[in-house]
Amino acid sequence: MRKKTRLIDSGRAGSEHHGVVNPPVYHASTVLFPTLEKLKEASANPFEGVYYGRFGTPTHFALEKSVAELEGGYATVTTSSGLAAITTALLAFLKAGDHLLMVDSVYGPTRKFCDGVLQNMGVAVEYYDPLIGAGIKNLLRDNTRVIFLESPGSLSFEVQDVPAICAIAQQNSITTLLDNTWATALYFPAFAHGVDVSIHAATKYIVGHADAMLGLIVCNETSYRKVKETAVQLGQTAGPDDVYLGLRGLRTLELRLKQHAENAQALCEWLTQQPEVERILYPAWPAFEGHRLWQRDFTGACGLFGLVLKSSVTEPALEAMLNDMRHFKMGYSWGGFESLILPTDPACSRTATHWQAGPCLRIHAGLEAVEDLIADLQSGFER
Repeated sequence: MRKKTRLIDSGRAGSEHHGVVNPPVYHASTVLFPTLEKLKEASANPFEGVYYGRFGTPTHFALEKSVAELEGGYATVTTSSGLAAITTALLAFLKAGDHLLMVDSVYGPTRKFCDGVLQNMGVAVEYYDPLIGAGIKNLLRDNTRVIFLESPGSLSFEVQDVPAICAIAQQNSITTLLDNTWATALYFPAFAHGVDVSIHAATKYIVGHADAMLGLIVCNETSYRKVKETAVQLGQTAGPDDVYLGLRGLRTLELRLKQHAENAQALCEWLTQQPEVERILYPAWPAFEGHRLWQRDFTGACGLFGLVLKSSVTEPALEAMLNDMRHFKMGYSWGGFESLILPTDPACSRTATHWQAGPCLRIHAGLEAVEDLIADLQSGFER
């Protein structure tokens, strides 16, 4: 099946639910077993079938199967948030004395977890230039266990050479983890590019409506058992209602992403003509430094991008612009139907590389009429 069809068809199993189109929401903790023999069988194989609510229900299994099939992975582990998916995956493969190579353009909360929890437990965390490519081999140590990638990078949107990095990792038996939230499983085939574990903040585009917290860890066959066991040991799970919202959002993912990307492209075209704008940070934008890599490895884009303003834009001017936006609201997260805008400073979270530019904005192009979004930005620049 093509991916568009798989989004609609996978994980439904209507024949098991009296022909109902959507799998029901199972609210469950206790699962009853009719005999001692059945209880012992389930206890010996807790990851097969329904065993206990925290291990997953048919609602969880439907989403997990759908996303794994979409991305070409072996199986999926569900968590309570995107950050929970990241931290669970990292803890599955790291212990005291190990060395982690972490991309310097990583999501801020991931960096905080590395600098706090991982370093406190004795993991050596080393940040690397997102544009290093095959040069990552020069940073490897005898105890390097994990290379973590995020492409495009958080806030600054660098596109990494994922196949080159994964090839080096495979040659040295190192596990690769990728935060694939920006492109989703639809637009970046992580496993085809050599990634071992693909992580999604499903809170964002998969849910798509800014109304649930959800994380997904898609694994290859080698990594699945370790990730699943770690999630269970950490007591990590997701509520069935949020899982259901993720499954609902998955069905319209392709349609929504297409509109998000169209709006983002139209906004970029308009923004490049504005005297306040220095440059656009969007992998799908032809003038962006990482555009060629994006063209090679990705099959589409989303609605999240950044822009660098001229250094002459002052803090009071930025405040005047942002405080009275009508459609672009200030708030964290992204991927919902609504447009968002935030001031950012990539320089604050860099240690391996140096970021120097004027004031930055991060924009999420929502699903509103693009003409209204342009008018909103126009008014902001005038203020």
